Amino acid sequence: MGSPAADTVPVLLRRTAAARPHAEAVVIGTVRWTYADLLERVRTVAAALLHRGVRPGDRVAIWAPNSERWVAAALALQHLGVAVVPVNTRYKGDEARDLLARTGAVALLTESGFLGLDYAAMLGADGTTPVPGLPALRLLVELRDAPTPGAVGWTELTATVDDAVRAEADRMADEVTPAAISSILFTSGTTGRPKGAMLGQGQLLQVFSAYARGLGVGPDDRALAANPFFHTFGYAAGILTCLLVGATLVPLPQFDPAQVLETIERERITWLPGPPTVYAMLMDSPARPDRDTSSLRLAVTGASVVPGELIRRMRADLGFRQVLTAYGLTESSGTVTMCSLDDPDEVVEHTSGRPLPGVQVEIRDQAAGVCPPGTPGEIYVRGPNVMVGYLDDPEATAEAIDADGWLHTGDIGFLDEGGCLHITDRLKDMFIVGGFNAYPAEIERLLTQHPAVSQAAVIGVPDARLGEVGRAYVIPRLGAELSPAELIAWAQEHMANYKVPREVVITDDLPRNGAGKISKLDLREQAHQA
Repeated sequence: MGSPAADTVPVLLRRTAAARPHAEAVVIGTVRWTYADLLERVRTVAAALLHRGVRPGDRVAIWAPNSERWVAAALALQHLGVAVVPVNTRYKGDEARDLLARTGAVALLTESGFLGLDYAAMLGADGTTPVPGLPALRLLVELRDAPTPGAVGWTELTATVDDAVRAEADRMADEVTPAAISSILFTSGTTGRPKGAMLGQGQLLQVFSAYARGLGVGPDDRALAANPFFHTFGYAAGILTCLLVGATLVPLPQFDPAQVLETIERERITWLPGPPTVYAMLMDSPARPDRDTSSLRLAVTGASVVPGELIRRMRADLGFRQVLTAYGLTESSGTVTMCSLDDPDEVVEHTSGRPLPGVQVEIRDQAAGVCPPGTPGEIYVRGPNVMVGYLDDPEATAEAIDADGWLHTGDIGFLDEGGCLHITDRLKDMFIVGGFNAYPAEIERLLTQHPAVSQAAVIGVPDARLGEVGRAYVIPRLGAELSPAELIAWAQEHMANYKVPREVVITDDLPRNGAGKISKLDLREQAHQA
């Protein structure tokens, strides 16, 4: 994969701060930190956490929206060789408690008041230590100095640092190795209960160094981070990639199309990564015609099959000059394949690109035989991007990664003759219509070719005659008129009969998870209750 820019996060931060001390590192609202500022804040927070009892090898959770303090806290924890446990901001108390208990997190950094939620109260924090039911949790820090019983405010935390503790924290940073666990990111994986994918500092920097080179991003870029930091697309593809190239990171606490468009104009954003739904929502926003998005240069999208029509609209409506697609999953450090800047439009629009240098991809059939080019099967991945394993779950790790080191992704796709990966769907999303395999992502891609359709989500629902049939949830384009009967008739002309949705639901919104992807789970639950 080539030599990484640095073996550890502390080495990388020091190197970038030395090379670009006065360049803007993190910008949000009135906060404008240079790289020199960022390094000093990271050293201060690391020393403060050390003073409060956090030690190398510990695990510390962050349950908060994107902010400059999230960035400083995460980098400070890695300065000490501590594993970051990002917690989904949409989680409820029991879900977060499960993660904190399973990781044995010794501290929780949170932000009460976000979206009216009191995260500490959701955990049952009552001002006592440890938090009831979480014996390992000894420290609660409020990133915004909110008055939470038993919590240490950010200002109080960072005011307790002296030079001796700062020097001790720096010494610990010198001892961090590439094998140190950078983060434990919880994911449903291919099956069942969320599992903690452990990713090392060295491997993440290696993967995203290659990712940055593939994107052609550099110190003049300004990246908008609307993707949540609790996801690899926000944390690694956002924070770490900007750190690797010395670019400016502009975090947003939540995705609001009007606010994103205003930020793009005000901060002259050049690079906006995100799942396909992010771009569709921006293009359909009533605020778009009044905003200047001419600074936008690069879009990097993935997370699902990306319709070619969406890419063409991104160029026409938002002004992107370069649109690249990529494919990855948490267990693969977030990245497996990506398109390159010199790929022709048809490659970007129809594929997820080629494997990163050093990464192998094979397509296997149900008997684990290798499929020839053009034949769909399960995507297998092997290389330095594959996770260390699932936390405290050797059985699930062995299910996901076989004895030869191949990660079984649970995704369906095929390789073409040129070595590019085409994503077909998730194994679990496929449904069977009268004996024919129907792949929602393929149907969704076809539906979005209709001139009035902005977004589509397809699920399988029970049918007495055929076993299952498709139901499509559709968001029309801004100002467009569309009826279910019209779209079904159009679909009958443009796709095989078994793929045609038997029912179309026109809606103005779709349920989304914390990473911005459409939640098929919520749609299935709605269908079940109907």
